[in-house]
Amino acid sequence: MQEYAGNILVVEDEEPVRELLRLYLEKEGYQVEIAVDGEEALQKVPSRHPDLILLDIMLPKKDGWAVCREIRKQLSIPIIMLTARGEELDRVLGLEMGADDYITKPFSPREMVARVKAVLRRVHQAEEKKDAEVITLPGLIIDNAAKQVEMNGQVFSMPPKEFELLWFLAANPDRVFTREQLLQQVWDYDYLGDPRTVDTHIKRLREKLSAHTGKRYIKTVWGQGYKFEAGN
Repeated sequence: MQEYAGNILVVEDEEPVRELLRLYLEKEGYQVEIAVDGEEALQKVPSRHPDLILLDIMLPKKDGWAVCREIRKQLSIPIIMLTARGEELDRVLGLEMGADDYITKPFSPREMVARVKAVLRRVHQAEEKKDAEVITLPGLIIDNAAKQVEMNGQVFSMPPKEFELLWFLAANPDRVFTREQLLQQVWDYDYLGDPRTVDTHIKRLREKLSAHTGKRYIKTVWGQGYKFEAGN
């Protein structure tokens, strides 16, 4: 018997796609919950506590955008968006609303399973780092409790928002965040300033990290946002 791997909520109104997702996920040991429209999805999330949500965009009653927006107001459950459309605008919009990944139909079931595993692995790694309160990388130690950064053995203090931005990115490695998401996470939802303040803080962080570690940890993903690459 396949070992239990987690609970996945599949929100999809097309039965063939829904059953294909269920089949491949259950083969990998996931328990699969089903919702056939946006309203049912929002009803099931609080009671089922899924580890991840596969969320179609084109849904009856409430579309995937609305469902993702509602979930993100309260919870940080990983969300992978499913859609028949592949335009860049859709991908960017999904990321801005808090989606963790984006799969365009038609897709390979094996690729879908690999994406699910990758997102869950990334989330678990981030949770472990957050719990540890200290992130240790080559030439770089970020101590969230002490609110300080050690670069090649030298301890530095940073302005609060610079440190919070660095910690947030480093605690969520390899995940792309838009400016709007970073403003929400680091500056809070009510921030009314210029979104370009993110660019300014990123530039300062890069300069400091590069000068003292010789590494470029924070990367730009053109047209989408920024991500932290721990392996660089």
